[in-house]
Amino acid sequence: MNREEWLEERKKGIGGSDAATILGLNPYKSNIDLWEEKTGRKQAEDISDKPYVQYGTKAEDHLRELFKLDFPQYEVTHEENTIIKHPTYPFLFASLDGQLVNKETGELGILEIKTTNILQSMQKEKWKEKIPNNYYCQVLHYLNVTGYSFAILKAQLKYDYSGEIRLETKHYTIFRKDVEEDIKLLQEKEIEFWTKYVEKDTQPPLILPNL
Repeated sequence: MNREEWLEERKKGIGGSDAATILGLNPYKSNIDLWEEKTGRKQAEDISDKPYVQYGTKAEDHLRELFKLDFPQYEVTHEENTIIKHPTYPFLFASLDGQLVNKETGELGILEIKTTNILQSMQKEKWKEKIPNNYYCQVLHYLNVTGYSFAILKAQLKYDYSGEIRLETKHYTIFRKDVEEDIKLLQEKEIEFWTKYVEKDTQPPLILPNL
């Protein structure tokens, strides 16, 4: 599908970027905001013209090619504007930055790419030894929808020291077998959000994030 069709289709269900919001783990959007968007009460903010979004979009192809060079053990494929739907719950969907195949084992995996400007020490701390909660939820969602065995998140952290740009690249691997309980919990909450609140047009109780 073209980009306009893809954007329209995304309104008809729950995508990876919605997962943390449903759990109250998105500091920038509440579950009420998301419900209002999914029920057509308001439009989601268009952030496509934001400099950091444009940077991430343009950098994605290059970072995916770098991943291929650094990890030749994986076959990497990607198609723009595609949607994968959960086999049982079609209102859960995924649009991936890349699909991986382990050339040795044949296992299927997900490639997720993030670019982040580190402006405060608190932001840096969120990436220390782990993935920030909102991105972790996104990866769990993709593992659930696809049924794949693993996911690798490639993060480019960008620092600006008085005009001197420094880049730090991190790779985080998550195996499905290690996070099955988290996947199950997320799926339960997403199904509840969609079937109990969106489909029945009933406002959910507000979940406040832990800031």
